[in-house]
Amino acid sequence: MTNNKRTSLKWYTMDLHLHTPASADYLQDDVSYLDILRQAAKRGVDIIAITDHNTVAGYRRMKEEIEQLELLKQLDRVLPEEKIRLKEYQKLLKQILVLPGFEFTATFGFHILGIFPPEKPVRDIEHLLLEMNIPSEKLDEGSVTVGASVDVLTAYRLINEAGGMAIAAHANSTHGVAMRHFPFGGQTKIAYTQDINLLALEVTDLEKHGPRTTAAFFNGNKPEYPRRMHCIQGSDAHILVKTPAYEHKLGVAERTTDVRLIDKSFKALRELFESDNFSRTRPHQRASQPTFDFVQKAREEGATFVQDFHEKMTLRGGHLYAIIADVCAFANSNGGTLYIGATNDTKKAVAGVANSKQAIAKLKSEIAKRITPELNCKLEDQQTQGKKIVQIMVPRGDDPPYAVDDNKIYLRTEAETNMAVRDEIVELVYKGMKKNASSSPVPDKIFPTSPVSVDDEEETLSISPPRTGVEVVSVTERDGEKYYVVRDLRNGNEVKNVTLKSSRRLWHYAISSYSKLSQDPAHSDVKWYDNLGLIHHQKRGNQNSYDLIQRTADGYRYYYGVTETGIHGDWEKVIK
Repeated sequence: MTNNKRTSLKWYTMDLHLHTPASADYLQDDVSYLDILRQAAKRGVDIIAITDHNTVAGYRRMKEEIEQLELLKQLDRVLPEEKIRLKEYQKLLKQILVLPGFEFTATFGFHILGIFPPEKPVRDIEHLLLEMNIPSEKLDEGSVTVGASVDVLTAYRLINEAGGMAIAAHANSTHGVAMRHFPFGGQTKIAYTQDINLLALEVTDLEKHGPRTTAAFFNGNKPEYPRRMHCIQGSDAHILVKTPAYEHKLGVAERTTDVRLIDKSFKALRELFESDNFSRTRPHQRASQPTFDFVQKAREEGATFVQDFHEKMTLRGGHLYAIIADVCAFANSNGGTLYIGATNDTKKAVAGVANSKQAIAKLKSEIAKRITPELNCKLEDQQTQGKKIVQIMVPRGDDPPYAVDDNKIYLRTEAETNMAVRDEIVELVYKGMKKNASSSPVPDKIFPTSPVSVDDEEETLSISPPRTGVEVVSVTERDGEKYYVVRDLRNGNEVKNVTLKSSRRLWHYAISSYSKLSQDPAHSDVKWYDNLGLIHHQKRGNQNSYDLIQRTADGYRYYYGVTETGIHGDWEKVIK
């Protein structure tokens, strides 16, 4: 469960999006491949990828130049200046890992980086480009426009099958698969950003903070985007160095990413992108900047559907059990990260753990002993504010339901962990049986390509319900006791026979609020915006929580505890 080699992990700086004069739109024709390597070394970069438009010609020409110089040296026909050039190449290639690749233009003009290990034959990469419908006569042009190429999902798959890493280029910007205001449906955007063959998103706002950044959007908290994505940044350099003549263009390694790896290799980089460890990627850390503290950043975000905090892990007070319950809940939900030794109150000093190695050993033992079936979590110690804390990375389990002590099953409900009730357990068992019964090979991680459909009735609504929180669907009375049907808006699951006495925290709040409001036919306390209304707004931890109402042809629908990640479309007008 732990990485025994963690002590040898090291930070490396990379720029995986570099163009050369082999790209038709490169802005400086007099730049050499040696110039590009020199500039990368000057900027302190350890790993680069040469990614010309729809071609691997740039990387091939660099390799051919080096091979020609080596041959001349072998034949003892090398000139003094050529000898110096070869020596400099050799020195720089020991210092910098150079990966071959391309920037592919898929259907509708979306750009995708395909990056490969250095031992990958160039001819194999060229064959892949032909398979992706790059015309043979355009294979060396480096043009952005290539005609009818393959679609985005096919490109991801083919790159992955060829042993490469598929990364969405400048995903949130022009020609990016996650750019805003592009006229394609939400289902398509979900598929393009959640596909299992896509390893990372290259974004242009990695150094910005706040809930509206691309990395925050794809942090696994949104129900329709459940897969948390690794986000990196690259220069997309079409010039050597930024100049006043091209003030909006970045030069080589002028926007880079730091990654913490076991060694400087394609394999280590790919393993990071395939992992659930998001603490080993950061915007490049310059010496003049304060140290990037991802734990502090997580504390500022607070407890969410996919992360939580525990200051203590003692047996007394139930702290250790609460951690184990959270691990179980994350495994049964969407995975997540726990931080032990700190709270999400950023005003409170970090307590830390006294002995991180002992704490990790204890947590490993408890998880292995108390959670069934076996769950492969990863545990590491991290530093924040001069104190060590323990980070537990819990995967989305592939064999649900997971249970504590054989019979206690927990689920994550927004920022809380609760014991599952009958209907939720049935749903977990059904999902586990459905997956295990599949005759086709199942990948290690399954992510939906579209949000869960709640029911046929929603298709008739002009505005669909929020995507987080709970809906009180209906109420019936039997022998003087009221029984409610409650729907989880995140996944559409309905739980029947919920009473006020048996309901969990959010359900209890929703049922109590619903009981009061439903007795007011005029809904006098509601602030209406056409057929959508705001019942109540409050802060829950670090998140805003909204109680909402929707007027339909058949009456009203009531939604409680809706977080900002569940707000979409016209609902945004209601909460402003």
